Amino acid sequence: MSSSEEVRELALSLPETTEKVAWSMPTFRVAGKMFLTLPDDETSMAVRCPKLERDELVLAEPAKFWIADHEASFAWVRVRLAAVDDADELRAIVVDSWSQAAPPRLLKAHPGLVPPE
Repeated sequence: MSSSEEVRELALSLPETTEKVAWSMPTFRVAGKMFLTLPDDETSMAVRCPKLERDELVLAEPAKFWIADHEASFAWVRVRLAAVDDADELRAIVVDSWSQAAPPRLLKAHPGLVPPE
């Protein structure tokens, strides 16, 4: 089971990431662009995810992924932290979201953080 503290430490370890409270919750931004939030009681996280992939994730693993009503028209998915047992999976989810928000100069400078296509 992953915790919000693990998410926070991982997110803040990524280049040019900052934490900022917005909408009464912690949000994480790369070069000023949001890529992760810890909503509600921090038992889940919201991350960037292309809509097609998001829908596939929710269908494949509904106990782990879901779409919040207010995020349905945006490219975000929620992840239940209790359902993420593996540190590598947690890292992959967070890094993938970071890479979707990071500017090209950061992606070029950190090719190891760019998920394979």
